[in-house]
Amino acid sequence: MSVAVTKKAIEKLINGYESDPFALLGMHETSVGLEVRAFLPDAVAVSVIDRKNGRKVATLERIHPSGFFCGAIPRRKRRFNYCLDIIWENAQGVVDDPYQFGILLQEMDIWFLAQGHHSRSYQCLGAHPAKLGNIDGITFAVWAPNAKSVSVVGDFSFWDERRFPMRLRRESGIWELFLPQAHLGDCYKYSILDANGERRLKADPYAFETQIRPETASIINTLPLVQPMPLSRQQANQRNAPMSIYEVHLGSWRRHTDDQSWLSYRELAEQLIPYVKEMGFTHIELLPINEHPFDGSWGYQPLGLYSPTRRFGSPMDFRDFIEAAHQAEINVILDWVPGHFPEDDYGLRNFDGTSLYEYADRREGFHPDWNTLIYNYGRNEVLNYLSANLLYWHEHFALDGFRFDAVASMLYRDYSRKEGEWIPNKHGGRENLEAIDFIRHTNKLLGVTCPGTITIAEESTDFPKVTLPPDEGGLGFNYKWNMGWMHDTLAYMQRDPIYRKFHHNQMTFGMLYAYNENFILPLSHDEFVHGKGSLIGRMVGDDWQKFANLRAYLGFMWAYPGKKLLFMGCEFAQWREWNHDSSLDWHLLEEPNSPHQGVQHFVRDLNLSYRANAPLYECDFEREGFEWLTVDDHNNSVFAFCRKDTQGNEIIVISNFTPVVHHNYVVGVNKAGTYQEILNSDSEFYNGSNVGNLGEIETITSAFNGKPHSLSLTLPPLATLYLRLKD
Repeated sequence: MSVAVTKKAIEKLINGYESDPFALLGMHETSVGLEVRAFLPDAVAVSVIDRKNGRKVATLERIHPSGFFCGAIPRRKRRFNYCLDIIWENAQGVVDDPYQFGILLQEMDIWFLAQGHHSRSYQCLGAHPAKLGNIDGITFAVWAPNAKSVSVVGDFSFWDERRFPMRLRRESGIWELFLPQAHLGDCYKYSILDANGERRLKADPYAFETQIRPETASIINTLPLVQPMPLSRQQANQRNAPMSIYEVHLGSWRRHTDDQSWLSYRELAEQLIPYVKEMGFTHIELLPINEHPFDGSWGYQPLGLYSPTRRFGSPMDFRDFIEAAHQAEINVILDWVPGHFPEDDYGLRNFDGTSLYEYADRREGFHPDWNTLIYNYGRNEVLNYLSANLLYWHEHFALDGFRFDAVASMLYRDYSRKEGEWIPNKHGGRENLEAIDFIRHTNKLLGVTCPGTITIAEESTDFPKVTLPPDEGGLGFNYKWNMGWMHDTLAYMQRDPIYRKFHHNQMTFGMLYAYNENFILPLSHDEFVHGKGSLIGRMVGDDWQKFANLRAYLGFMWAYPGKKLLFMGCEFAQWREWNHDSSLDWHLLEEPNSPHQGVQHFVRDLNLSYRANAPLYECDFEREGFEWLTVDDHNNSVFAFCRKDTQGNEIIVISNFTPVVHHNYVVGVNKAGTYQEILNSDSEFYNGSNVGNLGEIETITSAFNGKPHSLSLTLPPLATLYLRLKD
């Protein structure tokens, strides 16, 4: 709708209070013919050019000292495409007027966005290269329903908030503008006159690239092409496949030795990927790579959910890193943070002067543990923003799975809160019903839209049915971290072997609930920070015993039901607690035949044995895949069990958690024959004492522990053995 050109209307526009700049700017039909109006600060003279024939059809008059120009085009009644020939003080140029174009967002998109069902909202919102007619430019769209006005500012506007005010689509609260002056690589933000009359400069929530801290601007970029997920990568994520995950913080895995600067995505592709391949891991899990302002958050306080961090290179460099992993037949999982975001003023907090993305009440919307804000999961637009983010990373960056951070903090309104510091749900309970619905919706969306992609819950409570489908009342995750197993077994390993017999159940208790969920056994970054020490540092005894304990423990873990996750540095027993500001201690591997090399070689062989023997992984979540052979030998701290695959093949696993050699130790087995010792954590190849069974051992006919056959073994000290029936 056109408005008259008055001093009041002009000043409303230039002072940033106009929600419909198209009503004043651009081409308008008036009683005297067509009229063109433009706000061009610092312009000296402005002419209108007919794009069809290139002729000058009018000269505009400056009618306001701020730079508002207006002029009639006589004898022209029908709108036409035009551009503006502008003379500045020291330059001249022809530009396309952004206020000659119609609305951008289609009604169907607006409806889906409002309903919370737009699974790819990032295709509508944010900044996108576009072509309207034969004119190239960038479309901008941002949701800020309570703002009084919004303008896009950036390199293309000299960061002048007056130049490019946006149009409000009142039915959706979305502001939009097509800007021919903007180009790929330009930095930009949104200047928002908020509901309280305050001016805020905000980064784009949907920015595909963002400046590296301390700079905070968004950067115009394109979406990488969608690439389908091949069947081989889908199969690698299945419950009956081997899954050995190497958890990595890209900023501290390795650094340049001269100045301790970060490796780039390309350098990481050249160094990290071959290392993971050589070590036999099947998956990499990346700590969050979404852009974040504070290095010390390790990425867990993101403000650029759609932006790969620029710390290590461009978004396409990151995409190439993922492709390098896939070429090496390694799947990539992203640690994803839908539970909270930081309060930095350029981010989502009070985006339009109201609590738009977060709950308004601090008892619902503030995390006391992390001083962060909580997403309002009951708001449809927030639902779009978060759930679409998973499709974005999977489809455009080919990520194979997502680990949801801090799920417990999302599920419970009283998480880490005292009485009176939280608000019950509508039924009076402590569960966050909106967050539960969001999780179910997102997992179902990903499962239906992106088959083969997995989601993993870091969930530390006994919330039921975490890995059951939403249609069966579950949350819909594919896997859940087994935090209880991790805490129990680490507590056991920290005890002196002489006292372990009194805590035998810490190693066996996990089997009582092992089939309640689809579990991953995690030795994650959280266990090796904030004074907890390193994994090798948690082991007891002298140095030899520490390394032996660690190898025995990892051997036990790799054979225990559940997929595996190991944090970087643990695979070579780094002494020092993890520090995100420095490289891992790779120098520990420089000494030939060091115990650190022994652990590294053992982890590599663990992975190779694990992947080569289906009984160790195929039936992780079926009771038929596991059987205790020796479960109650408290005095000797010995555990023996059998793992089975669907074909009935077996691997016998025996762990001795005392520093004592047990000669003629009898273990009952199901099948007679010759058993090969396929892995021995005490081998000299791993810097062990090389006690064992000379490679293989025959069963004896006497029954034991209810089994028809038995093995009389030599059990090495602080060691784990894997035995396989010889063909």
